Amino acid sequence: MKNIFLTSIITLFIFQACSNKENSEQASVIEFNQELATELTEMSEIDQIAAGIPQGKNKELSREEWQAFKDSVFKSNKNRAEEMFNNYGFLGFDLVGKEGSRDFWLIVQHSDFDTDFQKKILSSMKGQMEAENANKKHYAYLIDRVNKNLGEKIIYGTQVMYNKYGQAISQPLVDSANVNARRAAVGLEPLEIYLNRMTTSHFEMNKENMLSRGITEPKLHPVKNN
Repeated sequence: MKNIFLTSIITLFIFQACSNKENSEQASVIEFNQELATELTEMSEIDQIAAGIPQGKNKELSREEWQAFKDSVFKSNKNRAEEMFNNYGFLGFDLVGKEGSRDFWLIVQHSDFDTDFQKKILSSMKGQMEAENANKKHYAYLIDRVNKNLGEKIIYGTQVMYNKYGQAISQPLVDSANVNARRAAVGLEPLEIYLNRMTTSHFEMNKENMLSRGITEPKLHPVKNN
């Protein structure tokens, strides 16, 4: 009789433990938040306007007015993104989808005026990336951005500067000989190809100035054949 009673107690304990575990796992599941995703899309759209060159009526703005507009957009977006982060942590694929997560990351990228905020996001993003809930390429861009803002060498070569020929070159790199191996590990193309893309874009955006200086085409880096 005692054995039957003891067996019943053990069975009940195991059932409760399994039930508690199941409830805990269900509670940890994050549901997709369409409202947040939509808001991030809207924030990203105005971010891209501010990050680009003036278009339409914005061409009529003075340099000072355009800069004030850019600052206002980036700071407003950063403040809202920080509120989101404080409530949810890094906004990953599960919460806002891949596009929403990209939009959140993009806003963080353009928050160079608050490196502490960028560092905080980067730390949280690392765990989400390792859990395949955040984009590895975006993580590479953000860690380079933070390192650049801190005056440290970058890792993946995503942050560039331009020489007198308008040719893109990487900011100072950690272990430059192995940069392409690191880039490949996060899904980025070889550095030379990336730099040539940036060079071409820079040339097109500044074509009038380039031509006036006798630079008639982008000065590209040689690309190694693998």
